[in-house]
Amino acid sequence: MTESTPPQKKEVFQKKIGEIVAEDYRTATVFDKYGIDFCCGGQVLLTTACQEKNLDFDVIQQEIKAAKSKPLERSQNYATWSLSFLSDYIVNTHHAYLNEEMGPIASYAHKIVDVHGTNHPELIKIATIFDKITSDMKGHLREEEEILFPAIKRIEADKKNSSPSQSMDSAVIKDSLGRLYHEHEEIGDAVHEIRRLSNEYAIPEDACNTFNLTYKKLKEFEEDLHRHVHLENNILFLKADQFNS
Repeated sequence: MTESTPPQKKEVFQKKIGEIVAEDYRTATVFDKYGIDFCCGGQVLLTTACQEKNLDFDVIQQEIKAAKSKPLERSQNYATWSLSFLSDYIVNTHHAYLNEEMGPIASYAHKIVDVHGTNHPELIKIATIFDKITSDMKGHLREEEEILFPAIKRIEADKKNSSPSQSMDSAVIKDSLGRLYHEHEEIGDAVHEIRRLSNEYAIPEDACNTFNLTYKKLKEFEEDLHRHVHLENNILFLKADQFNS
């Protein structure tokens, strides 16, 4: 007789990565540890992610349980925030980070190409990819700040006041979400390619201080992007789409 799957284990088996992190952000530390994408790749089932990474599901499950037992900071309970507050948080935290850091990172990337590009041709590809990320991200952030987020705020206010939602706002949200989801995937793929080209941001023996700093900044950029896109894909956009239905 085949042993049946325990109810609790079966429930976790059926959950997607993004759903798990949206329910409890403390679990993000586990996925970060094993290089599991919980933002752009958040729609993948936990079981599938474990199989792709050749990870023991039971071990991951125990680590997720341990992460959930740690004290939860009120500032991390994103799923309980209003969409308006979450939108402002994303702009003031993650958009501000991007606007401040993208230019310097691109500059550092080109500097190390000039010095180390001959011995490390992968740096040329990394700089080119990051240039495109920077260019694409500017329009992406502008659409969120000037078009999507204001529409989400108006829809939420209408719901709160039991007022009929403006059909124009509903159309704007529907149109923007499809496009922004796709752009998130493209940017996520580009960042993953940088990670691959840099050999997981490994510092070579002949690296100078600027080389070291550039890889450190690129790693920080990826980590911030994971949190940023997670908040949008798995919480803000998902709830906005539900509000808009």
